Amino acid sequence: MNLLHDQIAELCGALKLERLATDWHGIAQRAAAEDAGYAEFLKDVLATELDARTERQRQTLLKMATLPAIKTFEQFDFHFATGAPRGQLQDLAALTFVERAENVVLLGPSGVGKTHMASALAYKATMAGIKTRFLTAADLMLQLGTARQQGRLKEYFNRAVLGPKLLVVDEIGYLPFGRDEANLFFNVVAKRYEQGSIVLTSNLPFTQWADAFAGDQTLTAAMLDRLLHHAHIVQITGDSYRLRDKMRAGQVAAKGRKAA
Repeated sequence: MNLLHDQIAELCGALKLERLATDWHGIAQRAAAEDAGYAEFLKDVLATELDARTERQRQTLLKMATLPAIKTFEQFDFHFATGAPRGQLQDLAALTFVERAENVVLLGPSGVGKTHMASALAYKATMAGIKTRFLTAADLMLQLGTARQQGRLKEYFNRAVLGPKLLVVDEIGYLPFGRDEANLFFNVVAKRYEQGSIVLTSNLPFTQWADAFAGDQTLTAAMLDRLLHHAHIVQITGDSYRLRDKMRAGQVAAKGRKAA
């Protein structure tokens, strides 16, 4: 029997059936106990390996997504964030916008959960087997600038900008772009136009976006035209989550009450 076990382990290794190498014996024992037929046993064997490969793919995609943290819709406190359009966000969680190469723009003041929602969409997409990339606007510009200086801009665009089916860019407008950066970001939007989805977050209304893009009204208008042609605009209002947490910790007085 040990020889047979060794032969099975060798075959699993040759075929790169990593999960089966450790799980086949338990599957065989369960099949024998349940008096399962050969077909049923084979189905369980194949399903076990498929589950393992799917999980490995998810973990690989999760690593490539470079998420700052794992955030989910279930963790979002809609009872506090009464200004978050719950129905619209739940519709977006179905990820049909990704299949249609549509965009999502999350707008609102600091701390209302824009990054949480963008991260949740990215995480859900990753778990669905969709190649995703999450970057802050500042990091994206830094990487684009470095790639251009090193003569690798086309390579970087193909890999990091056009490669992901879903690209998430967080914090548009927190730091203004110079003219070169504005041009680079315009190219990000233009090259992904009707080819792949973008999720953006910003604390600025669209009327102020030109201020963040080197004051270039023409470039900003052309970019927004492409970005918003097939887009879902999510306006989030309300108080800051970070302020809520400080209130709970007693560091900030609640509204309508003076600190002791």
